[in-house]
Parts: sequence; C-alpha cells; structure tokens
Amino acid sequence: MPDRSIESDFLFTLFEVQRLLRLFADKQASRYGLNRAQWAVLAKLERTEGLKQADVAELMEMQPITLMRLIDKLCKAGLIERRGDETDRRINRLYLTGAARPLLAQLAVLRGEITRVALADISLSDAHRLIEQLQTVKDNVRNALQGNAPIDSEKMKERHYG
Repeated sequence: MPDRSIESDFLFTLFEVQRLLRLFADKQASRYGLNRAQWAVLAKLERTEGLKQADVAELMEMQPITLMRLIDKLCKAGLIERRGDETDRRINRLYLTGAARPLLAQLAVLRGEITRVALADISLSDAHRLIEQLQTVKDNVRNALQGNAPIDSEKMKERHYG
C-alpha cells in the first residue's frame, strides 16, 4: 500500500464506506418493500416499543416531519401503530404490530447477509478488532462534540493499532 497520510484517506474512506453501505442496504431492503429509513424505524421500535415519535426522531437525527411521513407509511402498511399516551393526550407512542414481527425476522437475516458481504475476506478476529476500533473512533468524536477531548495531533501519532 502506498505511504499516505491518515489525513488524506481516513475521512474519505469512512464516508465512502458509509455511502456504499447505505446504498446496498436500501437496495436489499427494497426486496421487502422498505427503504433503509423505514427499516431503521422498525429496528428502533423492536429494541424499545412505546417510544414517543419525538424520541424516535431524535434517535434517528431526523426532523419530526420527515419521521412522521415514514411513520404514516409504516402505519398504512400495517407494521406499526400509534397509541395515545396515558398521561398526555398530545403524545403518540409507537408500537409494532403483529405483522411486523415476521418481517423483522427476515430483516435480521438480511442484516446478516449485508454484514457478510461487507466483511468478506476479513477474518473474524480482524472484524472484531475493526468494530472495537470504530467504537473508539465514535467515542473520540462524541467526546470532542461534548467538549471533553481536545484534538491532540501528538496523541494521534502515538497510537499504534498493528
């Protein structure tokens, strides 16, 4: 591999991987009549049913109006339902329907297929190491956003990952 600086390759490569994974996931999700954003809403609700629409919008870093359109489509498809909040009539909480459960099982298989394609030719131990390193990158950026970690170029030079 040519000797290149991290600064010239890291962000471009990471963003390009993200873009291609989004495209691939959208293409694969379309087999089930969904797009990636709809799949993400279903996945959030699978983990935590009864979320408020505003909470889902925040988790997905999405404008509430954009999320509302996704939810409307998922409700129309019979995959989720809105239920009023017991303490505040202005709030809708989101729940999966019985029809969503078999679809989520199929989507779990699809998630595995997408992962296998993305990690083909990478050993299991290297894949685990990659995930750990990406988690560290995520934590570093989150800390920087919260003002907890100044960017230290000298510290970057000290890190060695093999």
